[in-house]
Amino acid sequence: MELIRKTAAVWAGKATGTLSRVSRRGGGTTLPGDIARIIDPKILTRLAKDLTYGSIVVTGTNGKTTTARLLSWLLEGAGHRVVANRAGANLIFGVTAAALNRAGSDGRLKADWGVFEIDEASLPKAVDEIQPRATLVLNLFRDQLDRYGELETIAKKIEKALGAVPETSRAILNADDPRVAEIGLNLARKPLWYGLDDISVASTTLPHAADARTCPRCGSSLIFDAVYVGHDGVYRCPNHDFSRPTPEIAATNIKLDGFDSLALTIDGTRIEMPLGGLYNCYNVLAAYAAARSIDLTAAYIADRLRTFKAAFGRQERVEFRGRHLILVLSKNPAGFNETVRTAVELAQGKNFIVGLNDRKADGTDVSWIWDVDFEMLKGKADVVIPAGNRAHDLAVRLKYAGVAAEQPQTDSGKALDLLIKSTREGDTAYLLCTYTAMLDLRAELVRRGWASPYWET
Repeated sequence: MELIRKTAAVWAGKATGTLSRVSRRGGGTTLPGDIARIIDPKILTRLAKDLTYGSIVVTGTNGKTTTARLLSWLLEGAGHRVVANRAGANLIFGVTAAALNRAGSDGRLKADWGVFEIDEASLPKAVDEIQPRATLVLNLFRDQLDRYGELETIAKKIEKALGAVPETSRAILNADDPRVAEIGLNLARKPLWYGLDDISVASTTLPHAADARTCPRCGSSLIFDAVYVGHDGVYRCPNHDFSRPTPEIAATNIKLDGFDSLALTIDGTRIEMPLGGLYNCYNVLAAYAAARSIDLTAAYIADRLRTFKAAFGRQERVEFRGRHLILVLSKNPAGFNETVRTAVELAQGKNFIVGLNDRKADGTDVSWIWDVDFEMLKGKADVVIPAGNRAHDLAVRLKYAGVAAEQPQTDSGKALDLLIKSTREGDTAYLLCTYTAMLDLRAELVRRGWASPYWET
């Protein structure tokens, strides 16, 4: 009976996905999971048991899609069949849809590994249903307060989920994030810690929008000896109640070249790859830690990552009417500050579309834009176009930052047209956008024939 229900759920889900794509109403990245779970509420658990070696789950505020893509790239290069929610649908329905898409007509999931990025709030359910072999926690930054609540709320959910993983499972945690470290130090089993160890790319002061400033034990202000991204860095409590765990896997000798490339040394192995930004050093390091935990060799990892291709909207490059567009998801203060800094200071960027939407997937409260240091654009950017359905709010924020911006554009097509009008052939433009604002701009590029649908990337 269980097999019949499982097979029926798979068939119904696959049919829904096909219909969604044929009707061009979507990529079938979520709805098939909804339908299948109605028929068989345990369908994801049953499919996960078909995996030859198990699964790796990736969670955290920023970097999930890129880190999961890195892991899939490494596993596929080693000859493994991988199922992954590549389109970024990271709620439980999206993960289910991804598994259904790879299942055969007999109802079995034909894959060796599952690599799933998981929304932080969905982690407890995902861990319960998937029973992962490894769970990777990247960071915890303020994001969508209207949906998630404060960081402490999400941290407790993640801690609860990690406490329920199988005994054979490994937790892999970012030691540089105080809130992630607090989670790891409370676990019964010691996690595998990773972190950066290169003060040449660090600041000595926290950005004003930093979230984790206090000791979780005594409440005192943490002392930061190095600050890498947001509140991630090297920290300690003045009362010796709490400090950064010592990373077992650390990145040193970091070199950054805008959005073009990065290089870092991990355990004596030099890794060079076509991704940019200090924040991506964390994603590469996290993927390396997870890959080493399942016995991929350091030499293989370094060689394979040289040819990595970015996920859609994550430093994705699109040629558009003679302009070089670089699409960079920027969805919260910590992430936006890093993408602006990378574009302005490291890439010497001059032309920008900054997109802001307030749909459910973005978070309906956009007051966080006042914590983004748009002042970095002042006097350095030649063209700044506020876009998205909250473009006018963004225009006000840019005005207070002293940035000379173009007229706000709530229509994606008009924003792109204004970019063409304001720039010259051969120019590079950076599209820094929240999630659905990025999808809107991408959809317009797809409609005009300059990009492929995101579910095909």
